[in-house]
Amino acid sequence: MTGIPRKRGRAPRGREVLAILVGGGPAPGINGVVSAATIEAIKHGREVVGIMGGINSLFKADRSCAVKLTLDAVSWIEGTGGSVLLTSRGMPQNFRKAMSNLMSTLRFLKVRYLLTIGGEGTLFVAKEIEKASKGGIAVIHVPKSIDNDLPLPAGLPTFGYETARHYGVQTVKNLKEDAKTTRRWYFVKTMGRQTGHLALGIGKAAGASATLIPEEFPQKVSFRKVADILEGTIIKRLAMGKPYGVAVLAEGISGKFDYAELENREHIERDEMGRVSLSRISLSKMMREMVEESLSKKGLHVCITDKDVGYELRAAPPIPFDVEYTRNLGYGAVKYLIHLGGTAGMVIFYSGKLRTIPFAELIEEETGKIKVRCVDPDSETYVVARDYMFRLEREDFDDPKTLQKLARTARLTQAEFRKRFEYTLINEKTRPG
Repeated sequence: MTGIPRKRGRAPRGREVLAILVGGGPAPGINGVVSAATIEAIKHGREVVGIMGGINSLFKADRSCAVKLTLDAVSWIEGTGGSVLLTSRGMPQNFRKAMSNLMSTLRFLKVRYLLTIGGEGTLFVAKEIEKASKGGIAVIHVPKSIDNDLPLPAGLPTFGYETARHYGVQTVKNLKEDAKTTRRWYFVKTMGRQTGHLALGIGKAAGASATLIPEEFPQKVSFRKVADILEGTIIKRLAMGKPYGVAVLAEGISGKFDYAELENREHIERDEMGRVSLSRISLSKMMREMVEESLSKKGLHVCITDKDVGYELRAAPPIPFDVEYTRNLGYGAVKYLIHLGGTAGMVIFYSGKLRTIPFAELIEEETGKIKVRCVDPDSETYVVARDYMFRLEREDFDDPKTLQKLARTARLTQAEFRKRFEYTLINEKTRPG
């Protein structure tokens, strides 16, 4: 927070005002957007204010939340983690009243341009602000998410994802080495509320033994099935003489469980938006307990350690990719608002060019909600990742010698092994030639 002035709450006078607002969870690169946008706007004669505390400050009509951003305040922050403007998330119960507070605060601050930085929740609010302003406030959104779940074209990542993946890969690679050294398994849960981009990206680049993502399960899935996929992977590794490994689990898998079944195992908490807090569900711990118990009944004693990886990735300093990326996005956002006179768009950097996607194209017609980009289990991105895992596959059951070896390792008959694990073969894919 060094360098951000503390004079707050005054209504700017004279020059047109650009306000910058951060919403949702932290992601590496936020400060790069703030820095680039502030510098570009000041160069073109605008005053820039940052909304401290994010959306909730505006929902609460906190007129003291605005701080003036200067060149000195932002010129050295592009490589730092966290958010100099802080952040917040959540939808108030009385959304109409909260929006009235928000709009009155923006009018008090004489905001002409608004730049929002965030994921799908912040994008939704940005859309509502632009609509409520009736042309009085031009709004641009910069997509931010380590979950990588916003609908950018051609597989473009949201900023923050590559940095989060980078540090996640380092962590999993270290755990792989520890697993090999100590002859144990790690079950690692990563963030990814609705999608498995981060888990798959980490698992694929780190060479994890297995990665499980929510997109594998189109419908609800039982605890037992997820545990059996993991147990089958361990047995397959044991049959290869490898009593160790790392499995990466996207937290969004918990969202595929039946919540009645889940509540029988642990207390369910909800986040600021009233959704089940998947990050607080002990997915890796539950799977460890179930798999260890099942293996123990077979006389197989495997040491499994559960670990969560997530919060330590969100506020990390951005890698050079995200530093450059966010500088492009911050510049592009101001160019769209001030030079092109645009509004109601999300800025992206595509094929070396800055462009915007209209808000209208980001909304699902049936629900009115912001579209979410999921991992496509039919894509070669997923197929290649799956091909290098050690999960049970169709050929393991079709080849008599392999099946015999696996059954012997699990201390089951071949018929028992088939009955126990064959049902876990989901989303079988054709292997690349």
